[in-house]
Amino acid sequence: MKLSKKQIVLILVGALLLGFIGAFAGIQLAQDNDQQTPQSSVENSSSNEDSGSGQSELTGDLSKVSQAYDIIKENYLEDVEDKQLVEGAIEGMLATLGDQHTSYLDVEMMQQFNEQIESSFEGIGAEVSMVNGNVTIVSPMKGSPAEEAGLRPNDQVLTVDGESLDGLNLNEAVAQIRGEKGSEVVLEIQRTGVTEPFEVTIVRDTIPVETVYSETQEVDGKLTGIIEITNFSEKTGEEFDQQLTELENQGVEGLVIDVRGNPGGLLNVAEDILKHLVPKDLPILQIEDGEGQVEEVYSELEAKKDYPISVLIDEGSASASEILAVAMKDLGYDIVGETSYGKGTVQQAVPMGDGSSIKLTTLKWLSPKGEWINEEGVEPTIEEKQPEYYYSIPIQVEEEPFSIDETSEEIANMQVMLSGLGYDTGRTDGYFDEQTEEAVKDFQADNDIESTGEVDPETGGLIESQLVEKIRNGEDDQQLDTSLEELYQ
Repeated sequence: MKLSKKQIVLILVGALLLGFIGAFAGIQLAQDNDQQTPQSSVENSSSNEDSGSGQSELTGDLSKVSQAYDIIKENYLEDVEDKQLVEGAIEGMLATLGDQHTSYLDVEMMQQFNEQIESSFEGIGAEVSMVNGNVTIVSPMKGSPAEEAGLRPNDQVLTVDGESLDGLNLNEAVAQIRGEKGSEVVLEIQRTGVTEPFEVTIVRDTIPVETVYSETQEVDGKLTGIIEITNFSEKTGEEFDQQLTELENQGVEGLVIDVRGNPGGLLNVAEDILKHLVPKDLPILQIEDGEGQVEEVYSELEAKKDYPISVLIDEGSASASEILAVAMKDLGYDIVGETSYGKGTVQQAVPMGDGSSIKLTTLKWLSPKGEWINEEGVEPTIEEKQPEYYYSIPIQVEEEPFSIDETSEEIANMQVMLSGLGYDTGRTDGYFDEQTEEAVKDFQADNDIESTGEVDPETGGLIESQLVEKIRNGEDDQQLDTSLEELYQ
């Protein structure tokens, strides 16, 4: 039987509405943070393509979709591709759900996603989400161009290369941000607490999916392990197991697990990691479906570790990171840092049969004690912020340099950055006084540039690059220092 285009559309839309029976395992659409569809989320990679039953019951409802299709095809001024109408119908239905974590992923987006969870991808390396209609950075990835450029969690991306993102869905916005290695992109950023937007120029690169790093430090004469997890991807569980075993073989007497800036990832990987840490008498987490039915997930671990553990979190810790943090908190371990992002739902990638998928929220996850942290986040047991300069923005010098007796928010930001590098500006309120001028001259002299005392683009760029390098090297990491200090108390 030959189907008409209209019938094909009806079948596709019907499949969208009916064609999913959930399973649960966990997969994050962690695309180039800029291109990320989901937010650091826990998502489900398994799905059942059985379309289920009930299609005949919906035929009457779908006739309106068929009618709209006919009206557009027959009357619209310009030609419209069938694919455009079909995918528009899908995106429209998903938009009515009002769920920022639910979205349609076309064939290209799914290919990009599959590449990213397996090895590496090209882009700026930042997890993004749609928050209140705004494309928002969840977290830049460790060592990525986005991190080097100073992007921070909750930064809003207003424009890409001068083109507004208004009206675009997250997938479309991500496509604008993503690009080939070596290409340049200019993002206009609005940051909380900063009056005016500012531009950031980023050179895209290959972003390797390396997710676990470990080291040891001596703390009060005790060998202490530090494990940093930057994402929960396919091999993260194996890497964590291997590196934890190596640390224990070295005889560590305490452990810090760092998930700051970790946007999340695969649910099953978070479970695998927690099975090394949470004993069998307490659930690792709880999963609740739409009917309110709750399933508890347990490990087979006999007892807690015989050494103290603390977990580091910040506002960029989301999804699977929060599963780990809140489980450890419920076990009585210290959580150090700032309140996390707050994502307590599970998404499933449901194949559409043509290489595209629908990422659909299907479940809630709860803490071992039944707490739902969605939109609330995990609160630390020990709250600690980083030094003020960690939260500075790129220096924006326009036509005229910053100079003595001027006052501006931009100068205040520059003073914070210069002070962070060890130059005494005397103040950080935005007034460029003589002491600030002397601090600028000292910085210029130390870096073999003309000591004018004015901050032009060259001086501003150098201040910025040195500060970014200092942050990346972990200097003045007050959160880590506090975690290590409190570990053996």
